[in-house]
Amino acid sequence: MAAVSIRDLRVHLGGQPVIDGLDLEVASGEFLVLLGPSGCGKSTLLHALAGLIDVAGGSVAFDGVDQTWASPRARNIGMVFQSYALYPTMTVAGNLSFGLRARGTARAEIAARVQRAASLLQLEPLLARKPAQLSGGQRQRVAIGRALVRDAGVYLLDEPLSNLDANLRAALRRELKLLHQRLGATMIYVTHDQIEALTLATRIAVLHQGRVQQLGTPGDVYARPANRFVAGFMGAPPMNFLEGRLAVSGGTPRFVAAGFELELRDYEFRAAAPVDGEPVVLGVRPEQLRIGAPGSWTSQVTLIEPMGNHQVVWFDCAGSGWSALSDSDAGPRVGARIALAVSSSPVSLFRADNGTRR
Repeated sequence: MAAVSIRDLRVHLGGQPVIDGLDLEVASGEFLVLLGPSGCGKSTLLHALAGLIDVAGGSVAFDGVDQTWASPRARNIGMVFQSYALYPTMTVAGNLSFGLRARGTARAEIAARVQRAASLLQLEPLLARKPAQLSGGQRQRVAIGRALVRDAGVYLLDEPLSNLDANLRAALRRELKLLHQRLGATMIYVTHDQIEALTLATRIAVLHQGRVQQLGTPGDVYARPANRFVAGFMGAPPMNFLEGRLAVSGGTPRFVAAGFELELRDYEFRAAAPVDGEPVVLGVRPEQLRIGAPGSWTSQVTLIEPMGNHQVVWFDCAGSGWSALSDSDAGPRVGARIALAVSSSPVSLFRADNGTRR
């Protein structure tokens, strides 16, 4: 499996910069997820790695070999697109073997690779069927298998599960994770779905406006977001935010807003020490709030969203709409006043001017 090195990459589409000076290192055997909203440049980056679009500058290397201007055929990649892109007149076996036959691979080798991919993806009973006879999940497995038969150095997956319903998406997500564990392959996976990113990735690269906002393990990106964009993008419901300021007295910093105060004794500030009066934004995830415990404040419930095994409880916090999680059976009702407290889990603080983590 190949390591991928991206240095100062720039991609322009229609004369406009989509990716501007991006640096990224992907270790051999890693499952890296490119996560971000529509239009952030994640699919463009993947297509640039595949050689499907030209770059305006920078370099791409696989295992130290420059591939910036190499043809897609020469890059030894396996690509899975959002659309299945199967040949409708060919059987599953024909679709799996087409690329190998086009390359002139020996018949015995083709048969062995197709059998291996079919076994890994549970496609053996379907090899004689055509795409029209397959379900959406089966078609996507064939598309993944067509990439796997190549024994590529790097596998590039462009939102392969986005066209599937929720149950199929969850099932194939598990299959992909197991597949990566078996193969130990280098995989770069594009998605806007944070659940896919958190469950699949070795590391997540969060992209916004063509730049990497944060690169880290799923746990780090979720618990210690590098800036307010990452904090707001990760999590469902999203992180709660409240503008306020720091107050420092007796060596203990506190976050202070109108009608709200939170001690920050255990908070790990980045770089400079906290400054009294400094404007900041507090970030608290819904699961960090405890309802009904002796709390820092009380508020009135404005909305309840039942989610099956829990409820999302919405309420007002110093003029901002916040959410917390509650057990579905014992949850409060709309209009009720509830006591709230922040748990001991680390909260987040962001600079008011540029949104970076404080």
